[in-house]
Amino acid sequence: MRSRTLKRGPAIATPREIFEHLDRYVIGQERAKRAIAIAAHSHLRRIQARQEGRAGLLRKSNVLMVGPTGCGKTHLARTLASFLELPFVVVDATEYTEAGYYGKDVEVMVAELLFAASQSIQETEKGIIFVDEIDKIARRSHGARTGAGSRDIGGEGVQQGMLKLLEGREVFVPLNVTQHWNKHDFVQVDTKDILFICAGTFSDLSLYGTTARSMGFAAADREHEPARRTTTKDLLDYGMIAELLGRLPVVVELGELGPDELLRIMTEPPDSLLREYKELLALDGVELHVTQGALQEVVAYSLARRAGARGLRGIIEEVCHDLLFEAPERSGTRVVIDVATVRGKLAALDGIDLER
Repeated sequence: MRSRTLKRGPAIATPREIFEHLDRYVIGQERAKRAIAIAAHSHLRRIQARQEGRAGLLRKSNVLMVGPTGCGKTHLARTLASFLELPFVVVDATEYTEAGYYGKDVEVMVAELLFAASQSIQETEKGIIFVDEIDKIARRSHGARTGAGSRDIGGEGVQQGMLKLLEGREVFVPLNVTQHWNKHDFVQVDTKDILFICAGTFSDLSLYGTTARSMGFAAADREHEPARRTTTKDLLDYGMIAELLGRLPVVVELGELGPDELLRIMTEPPDSLLREYKELLALDGVELHVTQGALQEVVAYSLARRAGARGLRGIIEEVCHDLLFEAPERSGTRVVIDVATVRGKLAALDGIDLER
């Protein structure tokens, strides 16, 4: 394994090394993996330069990921943090409110990173915070672009509160994340080297600007169209404030996963679903074999419900439900799950006939 941390001197992971690791665990999304690899390498270089006393002109390359549910946004960030061996935390933007209201202040997300870093301020200040559901805090007062029309404590107010964290400030964060409302026991953390990766589905972004996708018959040839690019204007019209977007300079778009990619997700990565369930059943002495046709039926079911990669686990769990229950009693046997088995299980699940 090549050097992955800053503890081994100047040799840090290159963008290609980061990409190759992500490529093992994350199927598809090639451009997104390259952009994330570049941002991560810049993050490591910036931290290294500061440790060596060279302030330089390097600024944070915070990332905004835009993509449908189940396309791998969280998995991509989690795999990145694991490879870099940096403190990492996933937070939900909808949990936070504008300062002064009941709920979590934005500083609590840094407190959660501090907790993940075992209360080490030094480690916290070079960690990664993944802010999910960032699109859910879009400005709701669309009639007033300045936000002056009404209070928006869970939308624009949170965006405003995040600005100082994204830009890099010394902030006071609570030591106890479960009692963040208690105004005692705070520590000072500098966020200038904390990498923020924000992500959201922006599900109805096509209603804004000129990025609307073709509908009806014109949609049939989408695979041959140029990649859809989200513009800053689209995001502004959606309800994101300009100051926030200015602090998220790297915009990464992830596409919806196709059937081939979903099939590879279940079988190829070292931590794939199929390997996981085989290992789980092997502990009870059951050898599991799933036919190619059965896997394709699972993919078809997931695509029909637009569940993406995230929905695959629930589908496999349903297909293997009885087997998992009976596994200790079937020790020493070999079980084959074929097309008929999958169709029967899923048809019984919701009454939908999967015959094509």
